[in-house]
Amino acid sequence: MSQITESPMKKITLEKVVLNMGLGKSGDIIIVAKKALDHISGKKSSAREAKETQREWGVRQGEPIGVAVTVRGQDARDLLKRLLDAKANQINGKSFDNFGNFSFGIKEHIDIPGVKYDPQVGILGLGISVTLTRPGYGIRKRSKHKASVGKSHTIKSQEAKDYLVKEFGVTIV
Repeated sequence: MSQITESPMKKITLEKVVLNMGLGKSGDIIIVAKKALDHISGKKSSAREAKETQREWGVRQGEPIGVAVTVRGQDARDLLKRLLDAKANQINGKSFDNFGNFSFGIKEHIDIPGVKYDPQVGILGLGISVTLTRPGYGIRKRSKHKASVGKSHTIKSQEAKDYLVKEFGVTIV
């Protein structure tokens, strides 16, 4: 009797966690948001610039209007556990797409375990985007001989949900 084992190429892993604060304006708030994201992630964040001018909002092209940081590896796993704790380990089922990604938001960054209130920073909200991957996904991004990932190898929404429940103990609402 032989046991059927899952192919190692089907193993889902956490690729990256991206934290984003879209502020909509430049100035001192960008520096404050950078400080907050640096404290949350333990990594150096960078400003994101406006792609085009929006006169109604008073935003010029090239002006910094947001802050983001990308975390990978074991640091990403640890950070994701803390972020999920801030959401009481619950994620909305509509937050998943059919390519191994999901997103959620946190209204107050001080809800994250290990983050204390700082009067100079205040209270800021942030968006979190998480990307899951499988071995072989690199063919989409490499410079030579790019190829698409086959339908049977893409991460379906249900597979991403099952991974989160198994690895992080998340409840899908």
